[in-house]
Amino acid sequence: MPELTLYYFPSCPFCRVVLDCLSRLGREIPRRDIQTETGAREELLEIGGKGQVPCLVIDGKPLYESSDIVRWLEVNAG
Repeated sequence: MPELTLYYFPSCPFCRVVLDCLSRLGREIPRRDIQTETGAREELLEIGGKGQVPCLVIDGKPLYESSDIVRWLEVNAG
């Protein structure tokens, strides 16, 4: 299984879509809240060059867009 980290913030509706998918799949992955966790936003900017969430980091590579993340999770982490 690849190393995964989800960058998000709880009130983002697109992040909720990804979180709901993870819940449905019964998967727990490391999460970084870019609004409350010190350094999380800076990490996201360093990894992907932008502060857009949700962002699923897969083995160090960013994947943006909730629909793309959900599709990836359903195929690879289900």
